[in-house]
Amino acid sequence: MSSPSLERRLGPVDAAAVVIANVVGVGIFTTPAFVATIVPNPQALLGVWVCGGALAFAGSLAYAELAARRPLAGGEYVYVRESFGDLAAFLTGWTSFVAGFSGAIAAGAVGVTVYLDRFVPGIAQSEPVAVAIIVLLAVVHARGLGPGRVVQGALTLIKMGALVAFVGIVFTSSAAGEITPAVKGGPVRMSALLFAMVPVMFSYSGWNAAAYIAEEIREPSRNLPLGLAIGTATTVVLYVSLNALYLRSVTPRGSLGAWPEQLFSGLAVLIILGSLSAMTLAGPRVYFAMARNGAFFSAAARVHGRFRTPVVAIAAQAVWSSVLVLSGTFEQLLTYTGFAVILFSGVAVLSLFVLDGRARKAGAFRAWGYPWAPAIFCVVSFAIVANAIVTAPGPAIAGFAVILGGLPIYWWTRSTTGACG
Repeated sequence: MSSPSLERRLGPVDAAAVVIANVVGVGIFTTPAFVATIVPNPQALLGVWVCGGALAFAGSLAYAELAARRPLAGGEYVYVRESFGDLAAFLTGWTSFVAGFSGAIAAGAVGVTVYLDRFVPGIAQSEPVAVAIIVLLAVVHARGLGPGRVVQGALTLIKMGALVAFVGIVFTSSAAGEITPAVKGGPVRMSALLFAMVPVMFSYSGWNAAAYIAEEIREPSRNLPLGLAIGTATTVVLYVSLNALYLRSVTPRGSLGAWPEQLFSGLAVLIILGSLSAMTLAGPRVYFAMARNGAFFSAAARVHGRFRTPVVAIAAQAVWSSVLVLSGTFEQLLTYTGFAVILFSGVAVLSLFVLDGRARKAGAFRAWGYPWAPAIFCVVSFAIVANAIVTAPGPAIAGFAVILGGLPIYWWTRSTTGACG
């Protein structure tokens, strides 16, 4: 009797929703102010967000081809493994587990309590509430794609509608009054532009989210590229619009005029919950793929017989995220490994060139702009990482230590499972 496997139940709208929910977080309201301190020029500020969006779109199309070739769970873990070997792939997956997904989930859950504190004073100090949010979403997604897609779709639809209304209303109200520019004009160095791209690309991270669930998408050669393109394009338009809003109506001190804090806090809670739900869905598919290949604890490869979900991988992510909440170490992890998100996505897109000489699946999607668009994505990604290492070597060294800290687990799991390569 064969063991249960993941089932293909998701369509292009589901894939797009996962991308949008992964990318769009409440950080978009705070990141522009930080980027403006690095790039104190309106045109340059919008420029880095447009360039970041173009890179994200180019990367999503490259991932679309990779996913069409290998419609398996795990995203870049699968592509890097096939192109650069098991060890390189493990490091991408390990980083996703220890910080990329789990750290972001921990930060998001704490963020929900901070904004809920506007309505229930004192709740921001309650770590068990943040843990309960993590566990609740894990249970929803562990119980199958049916409940998970309903919750994910509803959260994405509500928060996108609220954000669009927010942008439209503020633009309209701002047009009638005096606008105070948030940044002044001035020369900007190329090193500053590259450094600003780190938080920008980190804000766009998640554009590849649908690739992680490729094994559960119907007709992946068609629906995955469609979902990735729609989801990424939507987030780019929204982010550029929000930055234009920032330039029009946010004062240099960063306050949004007379908007009541309760309204913004409610919007922030919806945004973060949508992101948390999407990461709870996507992340475990990476650890599931690792375990299936003998590069992670074998239990993480188990699929629930009834719900057809990687329940152990989902539980493992929830447990580690909760530990990060209770220990308060997620902020450091995210700071140290922020550059790794850009690094590994660049390596994944680079694998497209490694695989290009091999037989392609008949009728598979071909990345638009190939080879120039993915090549530019790789060059810029590696330039951003190199500049981040030179500019801030301390956090980069700490980040590499976190990444390499997974090697003992890799060697142990490989030896106990008898895997080779």
